[in-house]
Amino acid sequence: MQAEHSAAATTAATTTTAASAGPVPVGWLVLIYRVPSEPTRLRAAVWRRLKGLGAIYLQNSAAALPAGAAAERALRKLRHEIGEMGGSAVLLSCTALAGEAEVLSAFQTARDDEYEEIIDKCQDFLAQLEKEYKAEHFTYAELEENEEDLVKLQGWLAKVTDRDVFGAPKRAATLDALGMCERALEDYAARVYAEEGEGQ
Repeated sequence: MQAEHSAAATTAATTTTAASAGPVPVGWLVLIYRVPSEPTRLRAAVWRRLKGLGAIYLQNSAAALPAGAAAERALRKLRHEIGEMGGSAVLLSCTALAGEAEVLSAFQTARDDEYEEIIDKCQDFLAQLEKEYKAEHFTYAELEENEEDLVKLQGWLAKVTDRDVFGAPKRAATLDALGMCERALEDYAARVYAEEGEGQ
């Protein structure tokens, strides 16, 4: 329990430092693994899990995450699952003696790529609302569908920001884009309420 508290404190300190003076990580967790070549779904499953955690690949079958209690738990669990697949894995805790700037850059780029995807989906969301206006679709059914889409965007962004330890450059723009979607839906909802009220 004490070790987890220490790791969590380390992550918090790292994030604070990153926000104020640029990312200066204390350490990294590196998972080096091997899985059976067949069936190929095993390798794909591990890749998806690591991608979902926000890990970056240093090379084939070697993925890294900033050190932290939550990351360690997730990687320990994945290591165990790889063993159950018939593979093997080693989990290392380390610091970079050289080349850390490249690792950080890769981590930030990975987060920015995710943020860019969300921004694109936000633009799609706004375009869909515009279509609703043009088609004069002001019903509770349409409102509910758009609300569900917004909730998905909010959940997606929450997951990305959780793994964005160092505050990637496109984070602010993505928050702004989602804010625009939220305000646009509020306006659309007001129109739906007005139109439905007229029909009563």
